[in-house]
Amino acid sequence: MPPANDLRKTLTSLDGRDYGNYQRILGHYDFECFSLKIQQIPKDPYAPPHTGIYRVQARRDDRRIIKLPTDSKAQRIACADYLARRFFDASRRICGKRQGTGFGGIITIDEPGQAILERSSVVITDEMTEIRCFVGLPADGRRILADIATHMLLQALPEIAGQTLLDRQADYQALHRHVAAAEDAEFLRSSLDALGLVAFIANDSILPRESGTSDKPMDAAAAVPFLAPSSLTHELTLPHAGAINGMGIPKGITLITGGGYHGKSTLLSAIETGIYNHIPGDGRERCVSNAMSVKVRAYSGRPVTGTDISAFIQNLPLQKDTTSFYSTNASGSTSQAATIMEAIESRAEVLFMDEDTCAANFIVRDQKMQQLVKKDDEPITPFIDRVRDLFDEKNISTVLVLGGVGDYFDVADHVIQVKNYQPMDVTDKAHAIADQFPGKRRNEGTPYPFKIQTRIPVADSLDPLNEYGKVRIIARDVHRLTYGRQEIDLTDLEQLMELSQTKAIGMAMEYAKVYMDGNTPLPEIVKRVITDIEESELDVISRRISGHFAWFRGIELAFAVNRLRGLEII
Repeated sequence: MPPANDLRKTLTSLDGRDYGNYQRILGHYDFECFSLKIQQIPKDPYAPPHTGIYRVQARRDDRRIIKLPTDSKAQRIACADYLARRFFDASRRICGKRQGTGFGGIITIDEPGQAILERSSVVITDEMTEIRCFVGLPADGRRILADIATHMLLQALPEIAGQTLLDRQADYQALHRHVAAAEDAEFLRSSLDALGLVAFIANDSILPRESGTSDKPMDAAAAVPFLAPSSLTHELTLPHAGAINGMGIPKGITLITGGGYHGKSTLLSAIETGIYNHIPGDGRERCVSNAMSVKVRAYSGRPVTGTDISAFIQNLPLQKDTTSFYSTNASGSTSQAATIMEAIESRAEVLFMDEDTCAANFIVRDQKMQQLVKKDDEPITPFIDRVRDLFDEKNISTVLVLGGVGDYFDVADHVIQVKNYQPMDVTDKAHAIADQFPGKRRNEGTPYPFKIQTRIPVADSLDPLNEYGKVRIIARDVHRLTYGRQEIDLTDLEQLMELSQTKAIGMAMEYAKVYMDGNTPLPEIVKRVITDIEESELDVISRRISGHFAWFRGIELAFAVNRLRGLEII
């Protein structure tokens, strides 16, 4: 491959020329400690970052390159995640300001969040470590600024790569803390089932976040460290942290209650994000939950396509069929019922719910309302009358935050009260209250089973082409995905954490069409896509190399397909 100096000569010759001439630097260049493969350059300075592909590659057997522990998949993912953060931080310090037109002057990769995720921005194989970044080549209008481009590619980028990849600049203590946090969390999560738990929160965890719009931890000096009640305390010995104590949430039906602003939703938020491993310093490094846990909420206006919601809703006016329910604008109750059934279809094992984001008439009908509106006139069977069936028939546990519906004391296995951000086991007290004040409301449970309708998606209905006949799959927001001519609203997928996940889900929807043969149900299609990703990593979902993908679960992929308004099923 040509030396880096050839790149310098070519850039010098391009000064002042039209931006399109940057295509002449495409190629593979030797930078001594690493190589740079310029694979794709956008032809417009305003083109978004995902249209440029620059691959920094270093051989792992080079003594000058950082030594990475990658004996297991968990270690490899943690190492790649760590390097992505090193590169992002270094690029922001060294080359994070725009110069000239559009995105000129910027070197970056997708910003990592608080979770340790498999990412396509850093790929580690047995032979090589590769970082896929974006370089905003500078221009004045459409005229190439060669001096700035030369500085970016031959000084700034090598410096950023050096701080990320060179052994002499490595912070091995931080690297090993990163790997240890991931391995300890994996061990904790794998221990839940044998302990009869759906979640675990370690003592001294910092659960409150910096703000309602930030996932970063609150300052430890201001936050209340978590402390488990003795009756729910479990002790485990982790591979790195050693012996720890914390609160286990058992399988079954668990209520989290307490006064307003005392930390109920904060606790649930920590549990629902426990499907991820968290970075050191996050405060939730040892907070884990069952990997097949799903946050469920009502979301009026979402589409529903052929889902059997009859376990919760029957006898709608105008004889609308609920065994294969369709709606382009679902109500709060029908949207929540549909999401629960879609979760069951996706093999969920735990449901997380918060009273604040649930449909009130779906959660419970109290005795006064039962007296006024007779059951014959009410198509909804409230969740309170089916939550026990859900566990007994499907072995699906529920963790529910409630502040104003004491009727759930009658059906709960465990009740946790949160006071000043500290949990207390009040199960016995709640059950005693239930016995002292027996409910007068009637159980409205029905014999309808939790039946999963076989739904076979039609490949042609997942059309990624825009009005100009070009593939358009874009995610500019974590909860909003442009797919062809449609906008998919993912607001109720609250366990999505990063934009890179949404980008990957969009591409995976298109990739999934290879398995849409008119005979294969949606769960099996999703399973095959996830298997392909596990075997071939995230690159498999796209025809072109990309550094903009992050790991997602099959559950989120299925939920995204279900929220496509143009979806057709057999």
